[in-house]
Amino acid sequence: MSATGRTRVKRASAAEAPCANDIVLPTPKVGVLLVNLGTPDGTDFTSMRRYLKEFLSDKRVIEWPRAIWYPVLYGIVLNTRPTKSGSNYERIWNREKNESPLRTFTHSQAEKLSGVLKDQPNIVVDWAMRYGQPSIETVLTRLREQGCQRIVMFPLYPQYSATTTATVNDKFFEALMKTRFMPAVRTVPSYEDEPVYIDALARSIEKHLATLDFEPEVVIASYHGIPQSYAKRGDPYPSHCLTTSRLLRERLGWDEKKLQTCFQSRFGPEEWLQPYTDKTIEQLARDGVKSIAVFNPGFVSDCLETLDEIGNEAAESFHEHGGVNFSHIPCLNDSAEGMSVIETLVRRELQGWVR
Repeated sequence: MSATGRTRVKRASAAEAPCANDIVLPTPKVGVLLVNLGTPDGTDFTSMRRYLKEFLSDKRVIEWPRAIWYPVLYGIVLNTRPTKSGSNYERIWNREKNESPLRTFTHSQAEKLSGVLKDQPNIVVDWAMRYGQPSIETVLTRLREQGCQRIVMFPLYPQYSATTTATVNDKFFEALMKTRFMPAVRTVPSYEDEPVYIDALARSIEKHLATLDFEPEVVIASYHGIPQSYAKRGDPYPSHCLTTSRLLRERLGWDEKKLQTCFQSRFGPEEWLQPYTDKTIEQLARDGVKSIAVFNPGFVSDCLETLDEIGNEAAESFHEHGGVNFSHIPCLNDSAEGMSVIETLVRRELQGWVR
Protein backbone atom coordinates (compact mmCIF):
# COMPACT_ATOMS: atom_id res chain seq x y z
CA MET A 1 0.00 0.00 0.00
CA SER A 2 0.96 3.63 -0.27
CA ALA A 3 1.80 5.76 2.73
CA THR A 4 -1.91 6.48 3.19
CA GLY A 5 -2.79 2.80 3.14
CA ARG A 6 -4.59 3.09 -0.22
CA THR A 7 -3.94 1.46 -3.58
CA ARG A 8 -2.64 3.95 -6.10
CA VAL A 9 -3.63 4.20 -9.74
CA LYS A 10 -0.84 5.61 -11.86
CA ARG A 11 0.46 5.77 -15.39
CA ALA A 12 3.42 3.65 -16.36
CA SER A 13 6.66 5.64 -16.23
CA ALA A 14 10.21 4.69 -17.00
CA ALA A 15 11.41 7.17 -14.38
CA GLU A 16 9.65 5.62 -11.39
CA ALA A 17 9.23 1.94 -10.59
CA PRO A 18 5.69 1.01 -9.48
CA CYS A 19 4.97 -0.01 -5.89
CA ALA A 20 3.65 -3.49 -5.23
CA ASN A 21 0.06 -2.34 -4.76
CA ASP A 22 -0.03 0.16 -7.62
CA ILE A 23 -2.48 -0.41 -10.47
CA VAL A 24 -0.35 0.54 -13.45
CA LEU A 25 -2.21 1.79 -16.54
CA PRO A 26 -0.49 1.87 -19.92
CA THR A 27 0.68 5.29 -21.08
CA PRO A 28 -1.71 6.57 -23.81
CA LYS A 29 -0.13 6.59 -27.23
CA VAL A 30 0.08 9.53 -29.60
CA GLY A 31 -0.80 8.96 -33.23
CA VAL A 32 0.72 10.86 -36.15
CA LEU A 33 -1.37 10.63 -39.32
CA LEU A 34 0.07 11.77 -42.66
CA VAL A 35 -2.63 12.42 -45.27
CA ASN A 36 -2.15 13.09 -48.97
CA LEU A 37 -4.64 13.68 -51.77
CA GLY A 38 -5.29 10.17 -53.01
CA THR A 39 -4.71 7.61 -55.69
CA PRO A 40 -6.61 5.02 -57.70
CA ASP A 41 -6.06 1.37 -56.85
CA GLY A 42 -5.30 0.56 -60.47
CA THR A 43 -5.22 1.99 -63.97
CA ASP A 44 -8.24 0.04 -65.26
CA PHE A 45 -11.53 1.79 -66.08
CA THR A 46 -13.36 0.62 -62.95
CA SER A 47 -10.62 1.67 -60.53
CA MET A 48 -10.19 5.04 -62.23
CA ARG A 49 -13.94 5.69 -62.28
CA ARG A 50 -14.28 4.87 -58.59
CA TYR A 51 -11.43 7.22 -57.70
CA LEU A 52 -12.61 10.07 -59.96
CA LYS A 53 -16.18 9.75 -58.68
CA GLU A 54 -15.06 10.26 -55.08
CA PHE A 55 -12.68 13.07 -55.98
CA LEU A 56 -14.97 15.03 -58.32
CA SER A 57 -18.02 14.61 -56.06
CA ASP A 58 -16.28 16.58 -53.30
CA LYS A 59 -18.03 19.92 -52.85
CA ARG A 60 -14.72 21.49 -51.83
CA VAL A 61 -13.20 20.54 -55.19
CA ILE A 62 -16.13 21.35 -57.49
CA GLU A 63 -18.25 24.14 -56.02
CA TRP A 64 -20.87 24.23 -58.76
CA PRO A 65 -24.48 23.50 -57.71
CA ARG A 66 -25.06 19.74 -57.73
CA ALA A 67 -28.03 20.14 -60.10
CA ILE A 68 -25.63 21.54 -62.70
CA TRP A 69 -22.51 19.50 -61.96
CA TYR A 70 -23.88 15.97 -61.44
CA PRO A 71 -25.41 15.60 -64.93
CA VAL A 72 -22.01 16.59 -66.36
CA LEU A 73 -20.11 14.35 -63.95
CA TYR A 74 -22.25 11.24 -64.37
CA GLY A 75 -23.29 11.83 -67.98
CA ILE A 76 -19.94 12.79 -69.49
CA VAL A 77 -16.89 12.92 -67.20
CA LEU A 78 -17.18 9.49 -65.55
CA ASN A 79 -17.83 7.86 -68.90
CA THR A 80 -14.87 9.39 -70.74
CA ARG A 81 -12.18 10.56 -68.32
CA PRO A 82 -11.35 7.19 -66.66
CA THR A 83 -9.91 5.81 -69.88
CA LYS A 84 -7.72 8.86 -70.54
CA SER A 85 -6.60 9.15 -66.90
CA GLY A 86 -5.87 5.43 -66.78
CA SER A 87 -3.61 5.74 -69.81
CA ASN A 88 -1.77 8.62 -68.18
CA TYR A 89 -1.31 6.67 -64.94
CA GLU A 90 0.05 3.75 -66.97
CA ARG A 91 2.99 5.94 -67.98
CA ILE A 92 4.09 6.55 -64.38
CA TRP A 93 2.78 3.45 -62.56
CA ASN A 94 5.11 1.75 -60.06
CA ARG A 95 4.95 -1.70 -61.64
CA GLU A 96 7.22 -3.31 -59.06
CA LYS A 97 4.71 -2.57 -56.28
CA ASN A 98 1.65 -2.26 -58.55
CA GLU A 99 0.73 1.14 -57.17
CA SER A 100 0.96 4.82 -57.99
CA PRO A 101 4.12 6.77 -57.05
CA LEU A 102 2.06 8.90 -54.65
CA ARG A 103 1.16 5.82 -52.61
CA THR A 104 4.76 4.60 -52.70
CA PHE A 105 6.19 7.89 -51.47
CA THR A 106 3.51 8.52 -48.80
CA HIS A 107 4.03 5.05 -47.36
CA SER A 108 7.79 5.60 -47.34
CA GLN A 109 7.40 9.00 -45.67
CA ALA A 110 5.40 7.41 -42.86
CA GLU A 111 7.95 4.63 -42.40
CA LYS A 112 10.88 7.04 -42.33
CA LEU A 113 9.09 9.39 -39.93
CA SER A 114 8.42 6.46 -37.62
CA GLY A 115 12.11 5.67 -37.73
CA VAL A 116 13.29 9.15 -36.77
CA LEU A 117 10.71 9.33 -33.96
CA LYS A 118 11.99 6.16 -32.29
CA ASP A 119 13.15 8.35 -29.41
CA GLN A 120 9.45 8.68 -28.57
CA PRO A 121 8.29 5.09 -27.88
CA ASN A 122 4.62 5.98 -27.44
CA ILE A 123 4.21 7.45 -30.94
CA VAL A 124 2.44 5.53 -33.71
CA VAL A 125 2.86 6.85 -37.27
CA ASP A 126 0.44 5.95 -40.05
CA TRP A 127 -0.73 7.33 -43.39
CA ALA A 128 -3.97 7.73 -45.32
CA MET A 129 -5.49 9.20 -48.48
CA ARG A 130 -8.31 11.71 -48.76
CA TYR A 131 -9.62 9.87 -51.82
CA GLY A 132 -9.09 6.15 -52.29
CA GLN A 133 -7.36 3.76 -49.94
CA PRO A 134 -6.33 3.60 -47.18
CA SER A 135 -9.12 5.95 -46.15
CA ILE A 136 -8.81 8.44 -43.32
CA GLU A 137 -11.59 6.72 -41.36
CA THR A 138 -9.95 3.31 -41.67
CA VAL A 139 -6.57 4.52 -40.45
CA LEU A 140 -8.08 6.68 -37.71
CA THR A 141 -9.88 3.59 -36.39
CA ARG A 142 -6.60 1.66 -36.51
CA LEU A 143 -4.80 4.35 -34.51
CA ARG A 144 -7.52 4.40 -31.87
CA GLU A 145 -7.45 0.61 -31.61
CA GLN A 146 -3.71 0.86 -30.90
CA GLY A 147 -4.42 3.08 -27.92
CA CYS A 148 -3.85 6.52 -29.45
CA GLN A 149 -5.74 9.03 -27.31
CA ARG A 150 -4.03 11.98 -28.95
CA ILE A 151 -3.54 12.40 -32.69
CA VAL A 152 -1.57 14.85 -34.82
CA MET A 153 -3.09 14.94 -38.31
CA PHE A 154 -0.85 16.31 -41.06
CA PRO A 155 -2.46 17.34 -44.39
CA LEU A 156 0.52 17.13 -46.74
CA TYR A 157 -0.05 20.44 -48.54
CA PRO A 158 2.47 23.28 -48.07
CA GLN A 159 0.05 25.99 -49.28
CA TYR A 160 -3.47 26.10 -47.85
CA SER A 161 -6.51 25.75 -50.06
CA ALA A 162 -10.07 24.77 -49.29
CA THR A 163 -9.74 22.26 -52.14
CA THR A 164 -6.92 20.41 -50.37
CA THR A 165 -6.19 21.15 -46.70
CA ALA A 166 -9.79 21.94 -45.79
CA THR A 167 -11.27 18.84 -47.39
CA VAL A 168 -8.77 16.63 -45.55
CA ASN A 169 -9.77 18.32 -42.29
CA ASP A 170 -13.44 17.84 -43.21
CA LYS A 171 -13.02 14.10 -43.71
CA PHE A 172 -10.90 13.69 -40.58
CA PHE A 173 -13.42 15.39 -38.30
CA GLU A 174 -16.30 13.67 -40.08
CA ALA A 175 -14.72 10.36 -39.09
CA LEU A 176 -14.29 11.58 -35.50
CA MET A 177 -18.00 12.42 -35.35
CA LYS A 178 -18.74 8.69 -35.50
CA THR A 179 -16.71 7.90 -32.37
CA ARG A 180 -17.99 7.76 -28.81
CA PHE A 181 -14.65 8.58 -27.17
CA MET A 182 -12.84 11.19 -29.23
CA PRO A 183 -9.07 11.55 -29.02
CA ALA A 184 -7.52 14.96 -28.50
CA VAL A 185 -6.39 16.22 -31.90
CA ARG A 186 -4.07 18.74 -33.52
CA THR A 187 -3.85 19.54 -37.22
CA VAL A 188 -0.63 20.75 -38.81
CA PRO A 189 -1.18 24.13 -40.50
CA SER A 190 0.09 25.15 -43.92
CA TYR A 191 3.80 25.91 -44.08
CA GLU A 192 4.28 27.98 -47.22
CA ASP A 193 6.81 30.28 -45.52
CA GLU A 194 8.52 27.91 -43.07
CA PRO A 195 12.33 28.29 -43.27
CA VAL A 196 12.86 24.51 -43.15
CA TYR A 197 10.57 24.09 -46.17
CA ILE A 198 12.11 26.93 -48.20
CA ASP A 199 15.60 25.68 -47.45
CA ALA A 200 14.66 22.11 -48.39
CA LEU A 201 13.27 23.27 -51.74
CA ALA A 202 16.35 25.38 -52.43
CA ARG A 203 18.78 22.57 -51.59
CA SER A 204 16.79 20.11 -53.68
CA ILE A 205 16.84 22.48 -56.67
CA GLU A 206 20.56 23.20 -56.30
CA LYS A 207 21.41 19.50 -56.06
CA HIS A 208 19.38 18.67 -59.16
CA LEU A 209 20.72 21.52 -61.27
CA ALA A 210 24.26 20.43 -60.38
CA THR A 211 23.59 17.11 -62.14
CA LEU A 212 22.55 18.71 -65.45
CA ASP A 213 24.84 19.26 -68.42
CA PHE A 214 23.10 22.58 -69.14
CA GLU A 215 22.08 25.66 -67.17
CA PRO A 216 18.38 26.53 -67.35
CA GLU A 217 17.66 30.04 -68.57
CA VAL A 218 14.33 29.91 -66.73
CA VAL A 219 13.16 27.80 -63.79
CA ILE A 220 9.39 27.49 -63.39
CA ALA A 221 7.65 26.93 -60.08
CA SER A 222 4.47 25.18 -61.21
CA TYR A 223 1.68 24.98 -58.63
CA HIS A 224 -1.61 23.16 -59.02
CA GLY A 225 -4.23 25.74 -60.00
CA ILE A 226 -7.67 26.52 -58.63
CA PRO A 227 -10.50 28.46 -60.29
CA GLN A 228 -10.14 32.23 -59.92
CA SER A 229 -13.64 32.33 -58.45
CA TYR A 230 -12.41 30.33 -55.44
CA ALA A 231 -9.69 32.88 -54.77
CA LYS A 232 -12.18 35.74 -55.09
CA ARG A 233 -14.28 34.07 -52.40
CA GLY A 234 -11.36 34.19 -49.99
CA ASP A 235 -9.18 31.15 -50.63
CA PRO A 236 -5.64 32.24 -49.61
CA TYR A 237 -3.94 29.75 -51.91
CA PRO A 238 -2.66 32.24 -54.55
CA SER A 239 -0.96 34.43 -51.96
CA HIS A 240 0.56 31.37 -50.27
CA CYS A 241 2.06 30.24 -53.59
CA LEU A 242 3.47 33.68 -54.33
CA THR A 243 4.94 33.82 -50.83
CA THR A 244 6.75 30.51 -51.35
CA SER A 245 8.15 31.67 -54.70
CA ARG A 246 9.27 35.02 -53.29
CA LEU A 247 11.10 33.43 -50.36
CA LEU A 248 12.67 30.86 -52.64
CA ARG A 249 13.95 33.58 -54.98
CA GLU A 250 15.52 35.33 -52.01
CA ARG A 251 17.09 32.09 -50.80
CA LEU A 252 18.50 31.22 -54.26
CA GLY A 253 19.46 34.78 -55.17
CA TRP A 254 17.36 34.74 -58.35
CA ASP A 255 15.08 37.38 -59.86
CA GLU A 256 11.54 37.05 -61.24
CA LYS A 257 12.80 36.44 -64.75
CA LYS A 258 14.87 33.45 -63.61
CA LEU A 259 12.25 31.92 -61.28
CA GLN A 260 8.72 32.24 -62.65
CA THR A 261 5.48 31.21 -60.95
CA CYS A 262 2.80 29.39 -62.97
CA PHE A 263 -0.29 27.24 -62.38
CA GLN A 264 -1.20 23.93 -63.96
CA SER A 265 -3.94 21.27 -64.17
CA ARG A 266 -6.93 23.44 -65.00
CA PHE A 267 -10.22 21.66 -65.54
CA GLY A 268 -13.56 22.82 -66.92
CA PRO A 269 -14.66 26.08 -68.56
CA GLU A 270 -13.80 28.52 -65.74
CA GLU A 271 -10.80 30.84 -65.70
CA TRP A 272 -8.15 29.45 -63.36
CA LEU A 273 -5.15 31.07 -61.68
CA GLN A 274 -2.72 32.44 -64.23
CA PRO A 275 -0.23 32.39 -65.85
CA TYR A 276 -0.87 28.85 -67.05
CA THR A 277 2.12 26.53 -66.97
CA ASP A 278 1.49 24.92 -70.35
CA LYS A 279 0.98 28.24 -72.15
CA THR A 280 4.06 29.75 -70.50
CA ILE A 281 6.30 26.83 -71.46
CA GLU A 282 5.06 26.96 -75.04
CA GLN A 283 5.62 30.72 -75.25
CA LEU A 284 9.13 30.49 -73.78
CA ALA A 285 10.09 28.02 -76.49
CA ARG A 286 8.54 30.23 -79.18
CA ASP A 287 10.51 33.21 -77.82
CA GLY A 288 13.78 31.38 -78.28
CA VAL A 289 14.44 30.09 -74.76
CA LYS A 290 16.34 26.84 -75.24
CA SER A 291 16.77 25.50 -71.70
CA ILE A 292 14.32 25.36 -68.80
CA ALA A 293 13.66 23.38 -65.63
CA VAL A 294 10.32 22.94 -63.86
CA PHE A 295 9.59 21.99 -60.25
CA ASN A 296 6.39 21.62 -58.23
CA PRO A 297 6.68 23.22 -54.78
CA GLY A 298 2.99 22.65 -53.97
CA PHE A 299 3.32 18.86 -54.21
CA VAL A 300 4.96 16.98 -51.35
CA SER A 301 5.29 13.85 -53.49
CA ASP A 302 5.60 13.17 -57.19
CA CYS A 303 2.35 12.06 -58.77
CA LEU A 304 0.41 12.15 -62.04
CA GLU A 305 0.42 15.96 -62.17
CA THR A 306 4.20 16.16 -61.77
CA LEU A 307 5.59 13.06 -63.45
CA ASP A 308 3.23 12.96 -66.41
CA GLU A 309 1.74 16.43 -66.85
CA ILE A 310 5.12 18.11 -66.39
CA GLY A 311 7.69 15.36 -66.92
CA ASN A 312 6.04 14.08 -70.10
CA GLU A 313 3.45 16.48 -71.55
CA ALA A 314 5.17 19.78 -70.74
CA ALA A 315 8.53 18.43 -71.92
CA GLU A 316 6.98 17.30 -75.22
CA SER A 317 5.37 20.70 -75.75
CA PHE A 318 8.61 22.56 -75.04
CA HIS A 319 10.50 20.47 -77.58
CA GLU A 320 7.74 20.70 -80.19
CA HIS A 321 7.86 24.50 -80.09
CA GLY A 322 11.62 24.83 -80.41
CA GLY A 323 13.00 24.20 -76.94
CA VAL A 324 16.08 22.02 -76.54
CA ASN A 325 16.86 21.24 -72.90
CA PHE A 326 14.09 20.42 -70.43
CA SER A 327 14.38 18.98 -66.94
CA HIS A 328 11.76 18.19 -64.33
CA ILE A 329 13.07 18.64 -60.80
CA PRO A 330 11.61 15.92 -58.54
CA CYS A 331 9.42 16.79 -55.58
CA LEU A 332 10.91 16.51 -52.10
CA ASN A 333 9.31 13.04 -51.77
CA ASP A 334 11.00 10.94 -49.08
CA SER A 335 14.42 12.55 -49.59
CA ALA A 336 16.49 13.75 -46.67
CA GLU A 337 15.36 17.31 -47.44
CA GLY A 338 11.72 16.30 -47.61
CA MET A 339 11.83 14.28 -44.41
CA SER A 340 13.49 17.17 -42.56
CA VAL A 341 10.41 19.28 -43.30
CA ILE A 342 7.94 16.63 -42.16
CA GLU A 343 9.91 15.78 -39.03
CA THR A 344 10.39 19.41 -38.01
CA LEU A 345 6.70 20.27 -38.31
CA VAL A 346 5.52 17.09 -36.60
CA ARG A 347 7.91 17.51 -33.68
CA ARG A 348 6.65 21.06 -33.25
CA GLU A 349 3.03 19.89 -32.99
CA LEU A 350 3.99 17.11 -30.59
CA GLN A 351 5.35 19.55 -28.02
CA GLY A 352 3.59 19.12 -24.69
CA TRP A 353 2.35 15.65 -25.67
CA VAL A 354 5.69 13.88 -25.54
CA ARG A 355 8.96 14.32 -23.69
